[in-house]
Amino acid sequence: MTAYLLLDHILNFFAPAAAVALLLVLMSRFFSRFLASKKPLAQSIFGQTAIIFIVNVLVLAAGLVLLGNDGKMATYAAMVLASAVCQWVLWRGWRV
Repeated sequence: MTAYLLLDHILNFFAPAAAVALLLVLMSRFFSRFLASKKPLAQSIFGQTAIIFIVNVLVLAAGLVLLGNDGKMATYAAMVLASAVCQWVLWRGWRV
């Protein structure tokens, strides 16, 4: 495998995690204006995105190790659930 193909595989592995993290943070900031929400623990958009991205990558890596194949729908569902729980914690969702 050439370096180009290895880089392509790594970027394609990280792409869903980055897209979900960025879209989740941006959409939560957009919809928080319509709801009576609190300030998040991670103040910056970059900080929230980085935390959720790391959680997503860990879930994707666990899915790859446990299922033996990349790109299973169960892994993507677990990634979305983990990112939603992480965002809930960052926004202090237990304090209603």
